[in-house]
Amino acid sequence: MSEVPAPSLPEPEGEAARAEPRPAAPARLLGRALRKVYTQEGGSELPILEGVEIAIAGGEAVAIVGASGTGKSTLLHLLGGLDRPTSGSVLLDAVDLSVLSDRELAGVRNQRIGFVFQFHHLLREFSALENVMMPMRIGGATDEAAADRAERLLGQVGLAARVSHKSWQLSGGEQQRVAVARALANAPTVLIADEPSGNLDTHTAEQLHDLFFQLRAEHGVALVLATHNRELADRADRILQLKEGQLRSFYPA
Repeated sequence: MSEVPAPSLPEPEGEAARAEPRPAAPARLLGRALRKVYTQEGGSELPILEGVEIAIAGGEAVAIVGASGTGKSTLLHLLGGLDRPTSGSVLLDAVDLSVLSDRELAGVRNQRIGFVFQFHHLLREFSALENVMMPMRIGGATDEAAADRAERLLGQVGLAARVSHKSWQLSGGEQQRVAVARALANAPTVLIADEPSGNLDTHTAEQLHDLFFQLRAEHGVALVLATHNRELADRADRILQLKEGQLRSFYPA
């Protein structure tokens, strides 16, 4: 699918240029003064995020846009507990992820955050059903309970007839649908998607976008999307632009 450039948004003035205000509803996911700096070979520092502030309410859909290389994936990794900030904090339902041990953080990711990436990362030799069961089995669910919920989720994403197919037997769009079902396996409160339709053709991408917002309505999850796709960004409740290491502007979609 050919990508369109990130939305060209007018620059805000005053306070709007410096901080992203909290949504009216209580924030489910909160990033405070997030800074991420990488140390390069030779010891020089490469700052990626510089004091990002973000608040996402329960059930809200937020699109994060910006040029390639601005740190959108880095920000999503911090919000999802896949990486730790150099400084600042991430709070999920008022729990500060920065104070958790690696084991505790892994438990939070398993139980409360769902991830969908540009590449589906399905296990090739496992069936669609087994791939969706995996997070539940890791979380301690019985085979019977995990299989029952996985089958229901695959039905919700339109793959009731594909539950026994290996991942390599599925089309690209079907593989991403399995990835979405897997992300919802443990009923997360937040679903994070990083360029989820970047490898799909236009028609299949539109179907996936419809699915995201259908599932948001059905499951009540907060949805955080990083995307270059303008049509997807426009469907979110808010569009936030990442520029020069900060969320410098905010606009309703």
